[in-house]
Amino acid sequence: MKYTLQGQETERLQFRFLQIEDFDVWIKLFEDTEVCRFLGVDKIETPNERCRLWFEMTLERYKKDLGGANVLLDKATNKIIGQSGLIVREIEGKQEIEIAYSILPEYRNKGFASESTKKCKDFAFENNFSQSLISIINTENCNSEKVAQKNGMKNDKTIEYNGMLVNIYRIDIAEWENK
Repeated sequence: MKYTLQGQETERLQFRFLQIEDFDVWIKLFEDTEVCRFLGVDKIETPNERCRLWFEMTLERYKKDLGGANVLLDKATNKIIGQSGLIVREIEGKQEIEIAYSILPEYRNKGFASESTKKCKDFAFENNFSQSLISIINTENCNSEKVAQKNGMKNDKTIEYNGMLVNIYRIDIAEWENK
């Protein structure tokens, strides 16, 4: 699977594929209504249904070689702290590669999002997957905008995507090479 970071590591994190056994841990994310709104799954009634859809989409992306979020394990505790990865998306008729992440509530504000997204960026550019990378961020999600900016990305444009107003943050390979 070309775009997944299976087996990759950072100083504190290890990337691995999402597994069905992760469901009970991951459902916590879908109990947070604000996160569900940012992810565009807030219209789905229950956390269980939201999580099931998330798993189906992720596993389908793996199967179709369209990337997908990898589980992030804290190397010190071996606990799941979130997901992060590269996802192939179609934006305004063009194929793009998104750096995506979601961190479980108890692990936020500890630098895990920035650490994982930097690894995703470096992995994508080192493997020449694309000349640029994006992050799709709900216009009200200030925390994710800060993560994108810390990752060297700039707000490229605002569009409607899947019924939401989002900012498309972007970094080009030339910007990455010059850092």
